[in-house]
Amino acid sequence: MSFEPEDLRAAVAAGILTEAQAASVTALANDRAGKRAAMPAEDEPFEFFRGFSEIFVSIGLIILLSGIALMLGWFGGFAMLSLLPLISAGICWWWAGYFTLKRRMNLPSMVLASAFGAGIYVSVITILGQANVPLRTTVVGAFVLAAVGMAVWYRRFRLPFSAFILGLFALGAIYTMTASIDALGGFVSGSRNGLDGLFDLRESPQFAFATLGFGIACFLVGMWFDTRDPYRLGRHAATAFWLHLLAAPALVNTVALTLYNTGGTTGIGLLVVALAIITVLALVIDRRSFLTAAIAYIALVIAWLVGDGGNFGTWTFILIALGAIVTAIGTWWVPLRAFVMRVLPDFPGKSRLPPYASAE
Repeated sequence: MSFEPEDLRAAVAAGILTEAQAASVTALANDRAGKRAAMPAEDEPFEFFRGFSEIFVSIGLIILLSGIALMLGWFGGFAMLSLLPLISAGICWWWAGYFTLKRRMNLPSMVLASAFGAGIYVSVITILGQANVPLRTTVVGAFVLAAVGMAVWYRRFRLPFSAFILGLFALGAIYTMTASIDALGGFVSGSRNGLDGLFDLRESPQFAFATLGFGIACFLVGMWFDTRDPYRLGRHAATAFWLHLLAAPALVNTVALTLYNTGGTTGIGLLVVALAIITVLALVIDRRSFLTAAIAYIALVIAWLVGDGGNFGTWTFILIALGAIVTAIGTWWVPLRAFVMRVLPDFPGKSRLPPYASAE
């Protein structure tokens, strides 16, 4: 749903808005459209830092927080292991009032948010560990309370990156609750069977379905934020970026690895179909993270097509073919997306996605 100038005039006539308010809304809409039009057509806004001053301050914060960690190791003891991380988290909260709310410095804010979450996690896992709580319960409890802390951080400071840390803690809790000891052992050892089976819906259904559910949840929340800022000028779009960064590997790894492990021509054929759907989805929502997560599986398809020779020539061809595909999609992303969006029929929410006709 979109508002036209006639809607604003009707709101003024009905006494819902004053003329000054209507003029302010119109100016804001024109300003947002103008900023979007000034962006490169293929731009997917993402900001790590605004200048070297943020890098310099972040280095200082990391050194300072590292010093606190060394103090923790120097004194040791249960009291210090449980209280000092919480004190550090409190200091991060205090400093965020200056660096995040007042100075609007992105990279230092990310450092403080990470240290805040880590402080809560270390304190909780220390306290529960000393209370003779079962190991799995201890780790899950630490992840959950750290995630709650990051939710409060996002509520207070509105930092998009904190949604990413929150998601990581939530994912850690889910993985700890659903992974079997054997599967975790294979994952830690890096064995092929352990890694392949961990995300396979048939081999480790509880773990893989939990991963799939997490990916779907992150994707839906990310889309909610995306549709609130289709021009991608504010924090909602930045929050969606981090959520899609969590959703993409969770969804792609689970689906693609399950299909690949099916084996044979059928498994590869289904994988090709899945990768095509993932590509279309990435173009429709204008998020490259999903396609980035699928790069390894595109390489697996190419390797299957050329044969599993494993020699130098085979790997050379795989790298050249994979690089050419990724480069081509990235280079012609804008016309590809415009074509896909024009071909697709109207569907709910299509008008709230990033523009593809006038702006692109």
